[in-house]
Amino acid sequence: MKASDLLVRCLEKEGVTHIFGVPGEENADFMMSLRGSPIRFVLTRHEQGAAFMAEVYGRLTGNPAACLGTLGPGATNLITGVGDANMDRCPLLVITGQGATKRQHKESHQVMDVVEMFRPVTKWAIDIRHPDTIPEIVRKSVRLARSEKPGAVLIELAEDIAKRDTEAVPMEPRRFRRPLAGERVLDSAFEMLKAAKRPIIIAGNGAIRRRATKQLRLLCEATGIGVLNTFMAKGAVGRDADYCLFTVGLQQKDYAVHAIDEADLVITVGYDLVEYAPRLWNPTRSKQVIDIDFLPAEIDADYHPEVEVVGDIAYSLRMLRARFEKQGVPDYDFSGQRKWRNRMIEDMAAHKDDDTEGAIRPQKVLWDIREVLGPWDILLSGVGAHKMWTARYYPADRPNTCLIPNGFCSMGLPLPGAIAAHLVHPDRKIMGLAGDGDFMMNVQEMETARRLNADITMVVWEDGGYGLIAWKQDNEFGTHTDLSFGNPDWLALAKAFGWEGEYVRKSTDLKAALQRAVAHKGPSLVVVPIDYRENPLLTKRLGQIGVTI
Repeated sequence: MKASDLLVRCLEKEGVTHIFGVPGEENADFMMSLRGSPIRFVLTRHEQGAAFMAEVYGRLTGNPAACLGTLGPGATNLITGVGDANMDRCPLLVITGQGATKRQHKESHQVMDVVEMFRPVTKWAIDIRHPDTIPEIVRKSVRLARSEKPGAVLIELAEDIAKRDTEAVPMEPRRFRRPLAGERVLDSAFEMLKAAKRPIIIAGNGAIRRRATKQLRLLCEATGIGVLNTFMAKGAVGRDADYCLFTVGLQQKDYAVHAIDEADLVITVGYDLVEYAPRLWNPTRSKQVIDIDFLPAEIDADYHPEVEVVGDIAYSLRMLRARFEKQGVPDYDFSGQRKWRNRMIEDMAAHKDDDTEGAIRPQKVLWDIREVLGPWDILLSGVGAHKMWTARYYPADRPNTCLIPNGFCSMGLPLPGAIAAHLVHPDRKIMGLAGDGDFMMNVQEMETARRLNADITMVVWEDGGYGLIAWKQDNEFGTHTDLSFGNPDWLALAKAFGWEGEYVRKSTDLKAALQRAVAHKGPSLVVVPIDYRENPLLTKRLGQIGVTI
């Protein structure tokens, strides 16, 4: 077979089911090789949308999908989404075309060093130089993409290499068991837990792996230790559990951080420093820390754990629980944690019965979204002021049911991400939440959603500007630069793309509008004029929270 045929056969062997992208002439052989393959190619309207779709697919399944672009601008259009997937720990394959090898050494139309451009945003980037190496390259790429911590891998296939014949065959995928933490380090961690009076857990991105989530919940049910989740670890523990202390990660000092202040031991589980800098919760570097993760901790002056439990997270949590079951649970004092949990519950419900018109508070919107979506339904947030409100006011019941990009933090994910979520879970309600600035960055994928008849709902918060930047500038300088912009006629936009559309002006009408949108079979758009006067009010309120131990 020719090299492009072999690449497809290798991807099939690895269990790749979807490729999202925009092909070019340098991908022509690969696209022909995909014909007749069980791999589904999803044509998108922009390569960035393709990368976000592949990212969300990988996050929800644990298996990599691929995003595809041609050489030059097709490849560079992929970079933002690929960087987002890599820093948010989502397994993903990137497949790009390239000009023929006989013209790569010189100035040539659209030829750029794609491999070097992708090295900073991938775990590995490689160009195929000989067809016979394809089985090894694909096997290594998928293993790297899936291995902790997951991420993105680039494979480049030049147009002339794609045409060459080969007698190589795909390699058989073989899995390996993750290394396990040693008994001595588990004993050291347990001794610290026994000596503590007010331990607390920060659950990070690694804690939402399926087995890790189960063992974390079992440990907390056995001990009562409270859990704070980062933005990307929402749903690691259920919102109704007494030990759920909700979300940590705002720049201001929220209830969650005060709960850390009162703790005498912090246990981090799958915690990525990229999400929430340790200086924000350990500014004096005085906290005792146990780090439980798949890999050794990142080096940071504000994060220097006394004990690192390195290995499979689920196993480590299970072994710690076994020690508690054998030796008993100390008489911990969780009165402070219960207080902060109750304060947050009151805060989330404060505006559930709002009756306003013209602009609706963020708290009310998120309350109604939570009421409309079930425990297994999926909400995808973009990046902007709405991300901060979603992180604080939208509690999740299950892992991977609230997706918030918080490593690379790129705007533009919710719409393409919602399409991918629908492909993974067509039986669930899928809702994307975006600001007007975020939504317009990948608005072209409305056509993709219509073409696929994706059963998704997009909720757009309209404020006519980059609200988060204005919020931050106001906090620091007392004023902000001109960050305003115009918006389309939303209902005309929805109609033009064949979507259902609704503009909600009264808070009392919102829940019913959301229910109609999710009940509609196909894509729906709900636009809400948002009351961002709440942004400085939240900043002021967080600044007035007092701490008592």
